[in-house]
Amino acid sequence: MADYIYTMELRLTPNQQKGVTLVQDVARNAGMNVYLTGGAVRDIISGFPIRDLDFTVQGNPLKLQKEFERSGAIIGGTEDDLKVLYLTLPGGVRAEISPARTEKYEKTGKPPVIAPATIIEDLRRRDFTVNAMALSLNPGSRGLLLDPFNGAADVEAKLVRVLHNYAFVEDPSRLIRASRFAARFHWVLEERTQARYESAKENNYIEYITNRAIGNEIEQLAYEDDPLNVVRVLEKEGWLKVLSPHWTTAKIDTNGLSELMRTRQQMNELGYAPDPAAAVLHFLTAKLSDKEVSDIRKLIPRKDLVEAWRDISDHAKELAKRLSGKEAATPSRTWKLLSNARQDMVLFLAVTARQQAVEQKIKNFFTKWREVQQKIPLPEMTELLITPQLPEYPKIAEEVFMLLLDGKLRSRTERLNFLKPLAPPPPPPPPPPRRGRAAKAAVQAQPQAPLAAAAKKGKGKDKGQAAPVAVPPAKAPEKTKTVVPAKAPEKPKAEKPKSSPTKLKTAQKKKAPAKKPSSKPKKKSKKH
Repeated sequence: MADYIYTMELRLTPNQQKGVTLVQDVARNAGMNVYLTGGAVRDIISGFPIRDLDFTVQGNPLKLQKEFERSGAIIGGTEDDLKVLYLTLPGGVRAEISPARTEKYEKTGKPPVIAPATIIEDLRRRDFTVNAMALSLNPGSRGLLLDPFNGAADVEAKLVRVLHNYAFVEDPSRLIRASRFAARFHWVLEERTQARYESAKENNYIEYITNRAIGNEIEQLAYEDDPLNVVRVLEKEGWLKVLSPHWTTAKIDTNGLSELMRTRQQMNELGYAPDPAAAVLHFLTAKLSDKEVSDIRKLIPRKDLVEAWRDISDHAKELAKRLSGKEAATPSRTWKLLSNARQDMVLFLAVTARQQAVEQKIKNFFTKWREVQQKIPLPEMTELLITPQLPEYPKIAEEVFMLLLDGKLRSRTERLNFLKPLAPPPPPPPPPPRRGRAAKAAVQAQPQAPLAAAAKKGKGKDKGQAAPVAVPPAKAPEKTKTVVPAKAPEKPKAEKPKSSPTKLKTAQKKKAPAKKPSSKPKKKSKKH
């Protein structure tokens, strides 16, 4: 159980993970069991890109519509009879939510009889074993893989296998789907599946296909990674004219479609994820008549996709006009404009632009200006301690990038002049070391050092004269009990130490009369 949870979280993009969590929470709050089903589980196991998310709930998904809208999801369309809800979840993640149901076909070409069912019964009514798997998102069984028809083994073997003998008879659109899967994954039809495929094709069961199924198949072409290859396979099998009577590969703008997919790959490598569906449909139907295009649009169930397809040319022209005006007069302004524009519009305009100036600006956006962005942080930023750890770093880096684009920070002096006011203050000095007992004792002993030096000087006098005894100065009587802070000890003056009055008189008698100071230096007495 834990292995599939880990695999799911590893394979889904961050936005898809958020989408799974959102659908899971909304369904739980409504008291519905919810499962990740169909192509999403198949792609998680197979390792192919996960294009969209399919969910199955045991209940009516249409009751969850308002809650999804409050959560920021966009409703792309509904099918009231099947109770299917098409969503674009926050982050641009496409999703489809269907009720767990059974489908009983009473006659070929007639809509099936629908009834609520368990999740296992819902898996039993599906087309191929690789699509008949579910991953539980419910408490207590989250991560449990439900695979009653051993679809994981067929994924491993790269086989497309129908669930029962009448699969192509009940729903002829499965003929188109089988060819599309074989072309996309480069898988083969299982032996008995191939025999039933040929039988259904020979008996022309495809004539019983419904308009709803045709619309679903056309929509899926818009999300293929290599739509041109898939369309060629469908044309070879005769299914392309089923989707539209006059549709052939000759009616496709193959050069534009190939360039679109190359540019999309380039944007993906740069970290962008544009939705190419509307642009793909534009090139696939580039040479069909307006009426034929209009008929195709009526069949597609996702109305938000139809709207984007219809308006893509007008939006691209508007973006080209802005790129040619004052709004994009400098490289920095152009960068901001293209960064804030819809990614699918930038993708489409990169392929269809006819103005050389617009084409060059888009090219610089993807190539030349990216190289300038990679130079940040500058050496001067590191020198001034302007690092990503600073809260203001993203804003400073953006300003530096814009100035570099416009060629305003060419020299080191210009860069330093701009960055110095933005640099953080220098770190405070380290605190002084704490003094221990030994340091305090040394400070207290400092006042006695000058007295010892004075006593040492007394040895230079006559041999018979006794060295003066150092007597500490008498303390002044304390008048009050007020405590006065001790001052730093002053260096004592070179004066004679005090002595008793009797000794002082005797010394005065023996002392010679004072002479005037002479400019000649005194000769030092020799030591005997």
